[in-house]
Amino acid sequence: MTLSTSSPARAAAPERTKQPDSTVQTVQTVQTVQTARTAAAERSKLIADLTDAHATTLESLLAVLRSSSTSDTAARQKATELAAAAMVALRAVSDLDRSLTEEPVARAFERLRDDLRPLVRFGDLDVQFIEPPVNGRALPGEVAHEARAIVRGAVLALVEQTGVARVRVQWDCDGSNLLIRIRDDGPGDLDAEVPSVRQLAARVVALSGTLNVEATAGWGSEMAVSLPLDAPPAPVTGAAAWGLSPRERGVLELVASGARNKAIAETLTISENTVKFHVANLLRKVGASTRAELASLAR
Repeated sequence: MTLSTSSPARAAAPERTKQPDSTVQTVQTVQTVQTARTAAAERSKLIADLTDAHATTLESLLAVLRSSSTSDTAARQKATELAAAAMVALRAVSDLDRSLTEEPVARAFERLRDDLRPLVRFGDLDVQFIEPPVNGRALPGEVAHEARAIVRGAVLALVEQTGVARVRVQWDCDGSNLLIRIRDDGPGDLDAEVPSVRQLAARVVALSGTLNVEATAGWGSEMAVSLPLDAPPAPVTGAAAWGLSPRERGVLELVASGARNKAIAETLTISENTVKFHVANLLRKVGASTRAELASLAR
């Protein structure tokens, strides 16, 4: 997280009376819970329907294939028809499931507007929205949910400052990341170490994103958030990280199981000297100093 500050000057806006945000937070919490429950109920029904459809298809296929009154040719044709129909239905269900787990960026932004309406209504705040491209990439459900929560938290953090009367919220997408900017017209002294900002940073980091804070004295503060739309690749661990050959992986598995060199040689049909050679290479590649340490690291 970075914080930059520059000096000259626009006169600070007059202090305004802060409205309690408990009403806003309560409304937002209720809306979030209701949305989550609705999505969960829809997905549960979808999974149940899909399970029933699969069971019916399999039962039908078995009935056709076991039928003694149907010729092989007719049974094969009927089974093909049943399987084809099931595949079409499965694709339709898959599309529906994707619609429940992904959210068009324009729709997600519209829901953000709805989330912030109570703040505008009860908090006497002018919020300007810069919409994302309507044809932008759809957001994974967890990214859309967290992005709205992060923006809500950012807006509340900004209006905690004296003299903030206007906030601008902008979303964009570069194809790989959701780009968020939230700017105010306050005194420009927002500190990245403010507890509310640190909490936001923790949420962003949990999504492998970045959060930068910039403040210009007399001109306001801005938060820039980048959230990746794809999950980060799984870290390379174990045999892949150590660059082991297939034979070395086989020896390592047996060492980890507690097998001695003679047993390993018999299992892999190689000589004990070859086993010793592989064990020595494993110790070097893995960075272990003893056989016991090697076995422990492999488990």
